[in-house]
Amino acid sequence: MTRFNFRIFLITLLTSMSILGCTSKDKTPHSESQGSASQKRVVNLAIWSNYVSPQLIVDFEKRTGIKVQISNYSSNEELLAKLQAGASGYDVVVPSDYMVYVMSKLNLIRELDYSQLTNTKSLDPKLLKKHFDPENKFSVPYDWGTTGIAVNRTLYSGKIRGWKDLLGNEDLAGKLSLLDDAREVLGASLKAQGYSLNTKNQDELKKAKVLLAQTKKRVKTFTSEPLMPLVNGEIAVAQIFHSDALQARKATGGKIDYIIPEEGGTFWIDNLVIPTGAQHQSEAYALINFLLEASSNASTVMSVFVAPANRDSIALLPLELKNNPMLFPPTTVLARCEMMEDLGTSVALFDQYWTEIKAE
Repeated sequence: MTRFNFRIFLITLLTSMSILGCTSKDKTPHSESQGSASQKRVVNLAIWSNYVSPQLIVDFEKRTGIKVQISNYSSNEELLAKLQAGASGYDVVVPSDYMVYVMSKLNLIRELDYSQLTNTKSLDPKLLKKHFDPENKFSVPYDWGTTGIAVNRTLYSGKIRGWKDLLGNEDLAGKLSLLDDAREVLGASLKAQGYSLNTKNQDELKKAKVLLAQTKKRVKTFTSEPLMPLVNGEIAVAQIFHSDALQARKATGGKIDYIIPEEGGTFWIDNLVIPTGAQHQSEAYALINFLLEASSNASTVMSVFVAPANRDSIALLPLELKNNPMLFPPTTVLARCEMMEDLGTSVALFDQYWTEIKAE
């Protein structure tokens, strides 16, 4: 799952005003929901691939009679581009934290009507009132997780405790993958040197670039889909989102370890929002309410290995997940992680250094 590409981000922001002039704005509420009784109710969900249990969708359709039509995207930027281009076929989308902020500023998502949201009382407080949506006007959390390091222990048995061990390890030449993601990769290099992944300090960013230029000689590939290469033994160690690491661990019978770096990793939140052009709003609220139910959230955890937004769902999990520190890191470990924040004009330097690193 790709979470950030700054070049695309800059382009979309620079062109947003002109594109928004032709972007579909507010539709009449429930414009298609109030058709004839014979017309089948539908809701269009855009979500990351393999991010919702097929059985969960079947259960929702049986309960409500609403047909769920699913489309996938490979990055937040792809989703943003589609909404900016005027796509009105989405009723619920699942952007990551920083993208909620971008979409709200571009008027691409609606303010939520909390009178229609029935399952928000048990949402985890640590996921609410974050910098990207301080009052949760536009978003409710769906799941959360961390970015760290996965190790295939059948291929590499050496010590890896953090980013410094990963990026400076000569033994990993040709065995290492890093995410194809400017913020995550430069962020890892910054954390390895004791800096914030949200720094705007040019000297710190230059040091991060220098370390990565040295590391690149040992990198086999930059990919935001490292799950199968890990499982197939194509790489031994990967920078990875924890959900992919735990899916790889299951697929290999426990041969994949997931490590939250001692210097701290990225803490991220995926969210449920309703686009401005949504044409099935009552169905959208029905789907959001269903996905936020404790049983539904628990089903998502068991199939996707993301951490749940609904605290009550934890009691419904099997013990091996409930007590899994890779899925639910201890408070002391999670405290070392940071969320990505808006960097303003400093985003240009991240993009410049990322382009130079990959071109070397």
